Amino acid sequence: MTSNPRGFTNPQLIVTPEDLARELEAPQPAPALLLDLRPAEDFATGHLPDAVHLDLYAVSLVDTDPAPLKAFLWIIEQLLAARGVAADRPVVVYEEATGMLAARAFWFLEYFGHPNVRLLDGGSRAWGRAGLPVTTQVLRPHNRHWTGVPDETRLATWRDVQQRLNAVDAVIVDTRSDAEYLGTHVRAARGGAIPGAVHVEWMRAIGEDGAFRPAEELRRMYSEAGVTPDRDVVVYCQGGYRSANTYLALRLLGYPRVRNYIGSWKEWGDRLDLPIEHPAAP
Repeated sequence: MTSNPRGFTNPQLIVTPEDLARELEAPQPAPALLLDLRPAEDFATGHLPDAVHLDLYAVSLVDTDPAPLKAFLWIIEQLLAARGVAADRPVVVYEEATGMLAARAFWFLEYFGHPNVRLLDGGSRAWGRAGLPVTTQVLRPHNRHWTGVPDETRLATWRDVQQRLNAVDAVIVDTRSDAEYLGTHVRAARGGAIPGAVHVEWMRAIGEDGAFRPAEELRRMYSEAGVTPDRDVVVYCQGGYRSANTYLALRLLGYPRVRNYIGSWKEWGDRLDLPIEHPAAP
């Protein structure tokens, strides 16, 4: 049974180190596939037993028009299958803490319709604090030739975002840093924000222990920004990494309609035909 000390609506989307350790010790037909999303050098110095390394950091998309989007998602699907992902085996993703890399892998797996994917809340750091074992032994992954069933309701393209500008039943959430949101730190052809976007930096959802904050705190934070469950939510950052963490936080709270704009500001800011705004500093 999944423990739920932080009161989430969907606690089955994450797992604590203690719960995961008990699962891995129990005999079962399909033990979880552990995907380590940290840099290769960190994986080499020690990782969870039987974990497989997967580095998706350099694989990004800056054009969500149909053709490049289809090609990009095919590449991701092949990378996941090559690491042993299949529908009949649970998957647990992790990194050093509850961060953007593992969350992005989580989002990809949900988008592709995987029925049982979780994030190790607190990451390898929490695993180590719990006194659980690590290893430097590297297992060879087995390609499962997996083909997912995409759930288009979890993904936003630039067209999806454009359609939601000024929509009262939708809210666009900018999860970047203050400087990026205000346009003082420019990482595309233009600086600024998507018009009407509310700003909730992704790291605000993470506590000092490196895990998600309790549900009550998260609900209050998002509600105060106008990010409520009755609205169609689109999250973005620079390249769909940090926003994937916010996507997961909102999924944990039971928000029914959340999309990750994977082209994010790099695509929007580079396209001179799309509107931007320069928010005033608080």
